[in-house]
Order: sequence, then C-alpha cells, then structure tokens
Amino acid sequence: MTETSPHLRATAAAYDAVAEQYAELARNALDAFPLDRAVLAAFAELARAAGTGPVAEVGCGPGQLTAHLHGLGLDTFGVDVSPVMIGLAREAYPELRFEVGSMAALEVSDGALGGIVSWYSVIHALPSDLPAYFAEFRRTLAPGGPLLLAFFESRGGPVAPFDHRARTAYQWPIDTLAGLAAEYGFVEVGRMLREPHDDERSLRRGHLVLHRGG
Repeated sequence: MTETSPHLRATAAAYDAVAEQYAELARNALDAFPLDRAVLAAFAELARAAGTGPVAEVGCGPGQLTAHLHGLGLDTFGVDVSPVMIGLAREAYPELRFEVGSMAALEVSDGALGGIVSWYSVIHALPSDLPAYFAEFRRTLAPGGPLLLAFFESRGGPVAPFDHRARTAYQWPIDTLAGLAAEYGFVEVGRMLREPHDDERSLRRGHLVLHRGG
C-alpha cells in the first residue's frame, strides 16, 4: 500500500466532497463528550511526560482536534489525505502546521514523533491494509511515545463494514485491534468504551491508549 493507492485516493475524494459540511459539524464536537476529552487529556499527559518530540494527528480533517491537543500543551501538527480538509484546517488554525499526506507514509524520520493520535481515521482502512499503518506508527514513534486510537467498536463481533456517510468504514472488536497493535510492538496502557449519545449513530465508540515498546 502506498500513499497514492486507489483506495486512499478514493477516500481523499470522498472527504473532499463533504469537507465543508464535516468541518461545520466537527467544530465543537468535543463539547458534548466529557469521556472523549478525558481520554485526550490522558494522552496529552503521557505525551508531555515522554517529551520525545512533536505529536502528529493523522487523519486530522479540518483540524479541530489538532488545535485541541495544542491547547493541552502539545507541539502538534496534522496530516490528512484530503487537500480540501487541509485547506480548511490551515484557514481555521493558521498558527498550526497541516500537511497533505498519508498516515501509511508519514514524511518524518524514524523515531521522530513523541505521540500519534488517530481519531476515527483508521476506520476507512481496508482490514488487510491496517498492519501497514501500525508498522508506520511504530517506525515514526520514539520508544515510549503514546498512540491513541479512536474507532467504532463491534461489541465483540467480527471486523465488519458499515455504511459511513463519507465512505465505507469498519467496526473492530477492541481486543482484535489491541492484539494487532501488540504484534507491532505496542503496549496497551488503557482502553475506554463509550456508548453512543442520542444524537449519534448507534455504534459503540472504542478508544485504545498504547505506547511504543523499546
């Protein structure tokens, strides 16, 4: 898989098409979710304690979460395959750095990152492609650097596709995702499962906090 694979190009085009609407919906999305904010705060504390480099939000969309992490005291930048999303992020947060790129091929040197956040961005990866993402996360993270994954959790069922409004996405059993991460040298720190709010799609939210082993 490369950053110019047909699947990634199609994902970028899908998000280009809905970017402005998505940005409007996402702008204050964290306000209603205290558990999500708590997971992000815990990640930020781990990243600050590790102190090993900047934090990348991969699949950053219009940049609101990158800005939130910056507000938690992190040196952050965002990466997304959608050029339109990156344009909106640069416009909304000109003080921060945003780059068009793939989280499967980050343009940073080995061990350069002090943390990675993938907030509902691996959901569109084909299950067969997900190992390449974990390999890239391991390559780019410094030893001990934290990784935060947010995704849709399948309630113990198998990996399964569902009809996401932008592009087909996948639900993952949290144990399966944690096990795959472990195969690439990530050690679980903690996990959080959250039930959907009344105004959300009826899918459970999963969160894994891990760190790169030595």
